[in-house]
Amino acid sequence: MRRAFGWGIAAVAMLVTATATATGAAAGAADRSPARVTGSAEFVLPYGQDGDVRSFAFDVRSAPYSRTIVLPGGEEVSSPADATGTVWVAHRLATQNITVRFEAAVDCMITSPGHATLTGIVTRADEMASEHLGKRVGFSVQDGGRGRDRVGFTWSASFDQDEAGSWGPARIGTCLAPAAFATVSRGDYTVRHAELTAPPDGD
Repeated sequence: MRRAFGWGIAAVAMLVTATATATGAAAGAADRSPARVTGSAEFVLPYGQDGDVRSFAFDVRSAPYSRTIVLPGGEEVSSPADATGTVWVAHRLATQNITVRFEAAVDCMITSPGHATLTGIVTRADEMASEHLGKRVGFSVQDGGRGRDRVGFTWSASFDQDEAGSWGPARIGTCLAPAAFATVSRGDYTVRHAELTAPPDGD
């Protein structure tokens, strides 16, 4: 810690100014760090209680403007919500004494202080979860501090109608997920918030 040893009022004022400037610069640098969601935890559903054990593990960070998609008409766009990383999903079925797993490669994440919403494409799945393979799934995370975290996900509570009016699983767009509706029972999640940024110069 810096201290002043009788350098006079002017010197002390200069030191305070320099320290404040350095602190501001450090804070600015920290503010440019990517948003992140990390940690693993088990959770319980507020509906349909059973003896199953469900868990998610996250290792995700924001990567603004890192992906390019082509819109109808050929326009190429990227997003400040682009992200990268992996989500691992595990569901232990108590009645069958087996664990079903799949993992998703993250493509989008938006955060606010203590909250994150993210999506990913399922890239690997056990046979019993193969209906998810190649599809986008969504997650929400609430970082309320240890013992107060929550999560949400799309494939349990979200449904959609097609053009003919028939109901089925919801079609998930990037960065879309329900509120975090399930309470963490063991483990911990950490959400580091970062504001969405403007495109790089020249974009």
